[in-house]
Amino acid sequence: MHSNGNGLLTNEEQRVPSYHEQSIPTRPEAVNTDTPLESLNLNWRERDLPERVRTKHVHRLHPYLGKFIPQLIEIFLRKYFKKGQKILDPFCGSGTTLVQANELGINSIGCDISAFNVLLCQAKTERYDLNKVSREVNDILDRMKNATHAQSNQRTLWGQSLEKPALILSDDDYLKKWFATKALDQLLTYRYFIEHGDYEYKDLLKIILSRSARSARLTTHYDLDFPKKPQTEPYWCYKHGRTCQPTTDALQFLKRYSIDTIRRVQEFAEVRTNAKVQLIHGDSRIVKFPRINGVITSPPYVGLIDYHEQHAYAYRLLGLVDRRDEEIGAAANGSSKKAQAAYQKSIADVFVNSARSMPKGSRMIVIAGDRCNLYDGIADLLNVEVEGKIDRHVNRRTGRRSSEFFESIFIWKKC
Repeated sequence: MHSNGNGLLTNEEQRVPSYHEQSIPTRPEAVNTDTPLESLNLNWRERDLPERVRTKHVHRLHPYLGKFIPQLIEIFLRKYFKKGQKILDPFCGSGTTLVQANELGINSIGCDISAFNVLLCQAKTERYDLNKVSREVNDILDRMKNATHAQSNQRTLWGQSLEKPALILSDDDYLKKWFATKALDQLLTYRYFIEHGDYEYKDLLKIILSRSARSARLTTHYDLDFPKKPQTEPYWCYKHGRTCQPTTDALQFLKRYSIDTIRRVQEFAEVRTNAKVQLIHGDSRIVKFPRINGVITSPPYVGLIDYHEQHAYAYRLLGLVDRRDEEIGAAANGSSKKAQAAYQKSIADVFVNSARSMPKGSRMIVIAGDRCNLYDGIADLLNVEVEGKIDRHVNRRTGRRSSEFFESIFIWKKC
């Protein structure tokens, strides 16, 4: 066996065999601090890790392109961190790290430049009064049903039949472009009730609204991630294998996701702990973080996803602050050599800033699709020891993707 001259195995020697070569993938609950890194097989197949397990409780509270699976995070939380400690995810995204840390009794801090991501994380990690959640979700849905069944030029708001309020009208060209008139009217009415109702859990109601809006857009059923133009005519649907019609009704989704949200919040309540979750809406390159015991995160990939654009409908519908110009590695900036160099510096700046709050000897666990081979260079910019790297095959199960995909887990130790 050969090393690279520094006592470390080369990338090829460190490569974990694919799931075709190993038959027993690692069970997260079997991992502890003594589990050898080289023994981890993270190449789960569908039969090893079915969708209902990967998307348990609040992890499927709202679709989010590019998130990692909770079982992957659980393994490294169990191996490197303990109950009562505090970890940071400086790219918290949809909150996978925060939710899994809470399950294991580990305190967490999540930071993200995206206002929608912070809203989603807040809704996922909030400690709820379950009876009140059920009452509020059902109450606003009942109001929606009453409003929908009223005459087309009227709405029943808190028992009063009124001409359609100006607050429910929209002059947003984006919303009018991507939603049928009826669907948009329903979504704006639901938003009106959130804004003017006496509800405690408005963030959760906003997530129900956003999830419904995502499904109610004028787009094909098989292209909900980044539709390029509104679909206004019948089309052949690859997802359902038949001719489908564009969606014109949002109420069906508001009903469906209301039920699903109540169930998922209840399921998470059964496993959550008293571990604290702190959320920060900001730029992780400059935020001053409190003391932490380590970092576990999945940074954005260079030139792959525009995270603000992914949820553009939510930003428009909820009036969220758009800070897309501060995104690191945004697809709009491409993946040229110049973009890669800027990406490396920005990611390194985040980790340098995070490391200021970490004690010597603590770890950074970084999950990345390093297709441009940038992370060795990023590590060189940090005061860290490279403890290991695991490459894993990602069994893509959703979307119309045919190519294979791999991601790497980098384990860095602060010097």
